[in-house]
Parts: sequence; C-alpha cells; structure tokens
Amino acid sequence: MTLSAAQATPEAIEYAEILEAEDRPWVTVVWDDPVNLMHYVTYIFQKLFGYSKGKATELMLKVHNEGKAVVSSGSRDKMEHDVQRLHAAGLWATMQRDD
Repeated sequence: MTLSAAQATPEAIEYAEILEAEDRPWVTVVWDDPVNLMHYVTYIFQKLFGYSKGKATELMLKVHNEGKAVVSSGSRDKMEHDVQRLHAAGLWATMQRDD
C-alpha cells in the first residue's frame, strides 16, 4: 500500500504496516533431528507434499546440512495442518510468518 504525503498520518502508516504483515504468507519449517534417517525424511516429503524424489532430496539435504528447511507455504490454517501431519510422521516442524 503506497501512501501520499497527505495520507501519511501515523494512523495510516500503522494501518498500512498491519495490512502488509497480514499479506505475508505462513511457512512450515522442518528442523533437523537426531532420530529420523535421511531416506525417511525424503520419503515423507514425497508422500505429504507430492514432491519429486529430487526436490524431496534437496529439501532433506537442506534440513540435514543447514538445520532446517521451508517445506510449504500458504495460509495459517494450511500450515497448521502441514505441521500436524509432519508431527504425526515423527518429524520436528514449526510454522512462522515468511520473512
């Protein structure tokens, strides 16, 4: 939202910041853990998100090497559902606003 100088009251600026924050999508982050094997994590990414083996492997390696990876993004409700499914599969996952 772009504001002209005449519209740039503190209230208008705060409202614009709130709208921009609400527009940011949510993401699901999978964290590295000492329990799950790499091929299992790859399998779960394929099964839950429909990723190709190559994409699932890429995400799994990011989790393994960098400690975490974003595996999905969208509405808050969808990300809550994705986190629940990942937890049910035994993976460590959280959700947050996209940066």
